[in-house]
Formats: sequence, structure tokens, C-alpha cells
Amino acid sequence: MNEHEEKIRELLKQSLRPANAELVRDLWPQLLRRLEERSAAVPWFDWTLLALVTLCLVLAPNTIPLLLYHL
Repeated sequence: MNEHEEKIRELLKQSLRPANAELVRDLWPQLLRRLEERSAAVPWFDWTLLALVTLCLVLAPNTIPLLLYHL
């Protein structure tokens, strides 16, 4: 059993790098690139929901406290 444990220990040491290893590259520029690639398009149902809420507030102003309560 000891031989198997040693084999497993060696395999684990080979496959896992140390926890205190330095990053090989800076991740911040990559994150900024990914954020720039995202489109800022808003789906149509978000615009519809905004229009419905606005219409509700215009037609029934007494719903404003109700809306603020749920925010």
C-alpha cells in the first residue's frame, strides 16, 4: 500500500503547481479587452418593461410609492 501512496503523491506533485506560484501574465489588460468587446445593446423586452412602468406612473401616479417600496 505504501508504494501506491508514493506513486499517487508523485503524480499529484507533477499535476498540481504550488499554491504560491506567481501569475505568468497580467490579467487586467485581458479583462479590459473583454469588457470592450461586450455590446451595450439592451434587449427589446427591457425597453418594453421600461415603457410599461413609465406608462403606469403617468396614468396612475398613486403607484409611485408602491414602486419605490419594491425597489
